[in-house]
Amino acid sequence: MATPLSPAAKRKSDTLYFQLAEEMAQAIAAGVLKAGERLPSIRRLSAQRQISLSTVMEAYRELEARGLIEARPQSGFYVRALHAGFSPPSLTQPPSEPSEVVTAPVLWPYQVKENQSIRVDFGLAILSPELYPTQQLQRLLAQTTRYQPRMLADYGKPAGDIELRRHIARRSLAWGGQFEADDVLITHGCLEAINLCLRAVTEPGDVVAIESPAYFGLLQILESFQLKALEIPTHPQTGISIEALELATREGKVKACLLIPSFSNPLGSVMPDDNKKRLVEMLSSRNIPLIEDDLYGEFFHHGSRPRPAKAFDRDGNVMLCSSFTKALAPGMRVGWVVAGRWRRELEKLKFINTYSTPVAMQQTIARFLENGGYDHHLRRLRRAVAEQVDGAVSAIRRFFPKDTRLNVPQGGYVLWIELPECVDTRELLRLSLAEGISFAPGELFSPSHSYRNCLRICCVEPWTTRHERAIQRLGELCQTLIRPVPHSVVTA
Repeated sequence: MATPLSPAAKRKSDTLYFQLAEEMAQAIAAGVLKAGERLPSIRRLSAQRQISLSTVMEAYRELEARGLIEARPQSGFYVRALHAGFSPPSLTQPPSEPSEVVTAPVLWPYQVKENQSIRVDFGLAILSPELYPTQQLQRLLAQTTRYQPRMLADYGKPAGDIELRRHIARRSLAWGGQFEADDVLITHGCLEAINLCLRAVTEPGDVVAIESPAYFGLLQILESFQLKALEIPTHPQTGISIEALELATREGKVKACLLIPSFSNPLGSVMPDDNKKRLVEMLSSRNIPLIEDDLYGEFFHHGSRPRPAKAFDRDGNVMLCSSFTKALAPGMRVGWVVAGRWRRELEKLKFINTYSTPVAMQQTIARFLENGGYDHHLRRLRRAVAEQVDGAVSAIRRFFPKDTRLNVPQGGYVLWIELPECVDTRELLRLSLAEGISFAPGELFSPSHSYRNCLRICCVEPWTTRHERAIQRLGELCQTLIRPVPHSVVTA
């Protein structure tokens, strides 16, 4: 018997845009619309079907969220080339009760790279230095300190440099941001922003709802604050299950939600706009703050930047956290948060925690944003990252076991791989490290230490034959861990 749709899902299925998206999805699955084929323009399909432009646009957004089509600048919408041979992982099924967060023993040696003989590092999500505009930033930093010789003797203000905050607020207009420079607080990277948010809205022993699997850095923060994590079922393409979260938050035990709605780490999922809107409205009605990690929002491969959940926030219940660390300058450690109704509380906590973020770094980034260098850099970076992901996906498809399940993300640069259940990826890591190949085993991403047959691959360097050979070797090592199932002995 088919599982009945929830009221929210039923409402969505009844909409005209969803029905159009379903029809086109079936045509793609049947091969009527082939990979690489250009779809009708929004205006043309609107005229053909005699429906509104907004209906067609929403249908195309739904198909984009499912990973079936992609938008190409100045060209239109195309059917995505799906990587045949592997199915994506299904909705995760984590424990239904909150877990005490205890860092997996393998995590710290893995993070500090105690093994210094790594030749190919698929482990940490740190992009290759050659992908950053280091020389341009060095020149701007030198100019900034030369024109303001007393800058290095200035602590700066806890809220941060006003020009940088103006740029952040101005850039948000592209996705519907409705905040001003005074709403922005500059931090030491995105992790400090998340730290401050959790300190503002939780106390030791509280329960925080998270995606499952979830980025291990967030789990470490929860552990340090003595918070419990409630893992919510999450789909690798459309993100956290709104229905499951709705059930989990009914009784008031969940005090906050900590999520990565756009290009999550490690799944790579992106929530459709409709889901983000429902998420924000539901949590607001229950007075549960949403801490949104939007670190990877700018890393879309095709089309346009996904709107953060903050775009649907009308009462300041969403605390939006991001930084320039991943996209521009890891060494500068400049992040930011728009904390809504907790803005003043976070500024006090920032004052206590680190007081301020180095002014020279802030003003250097502000100048880079002002002269247009950032947007030019982002365009190059997105192309490079997409090519790196495509190279890894192609190699995994060729060399990994046939029962592998792989999510091909629409943005970001991490791949979540589900191997046959008999494969223990901690054992696989032990074997691969002996050959100089690193990756992140799946149990790092769960407070219940689930996902032992999963791993995360980070595509952080320009793709070469060296990387392809490393993926091939990983695939061979996987095969050695697949043990044949013995035949049952049948007695008469």
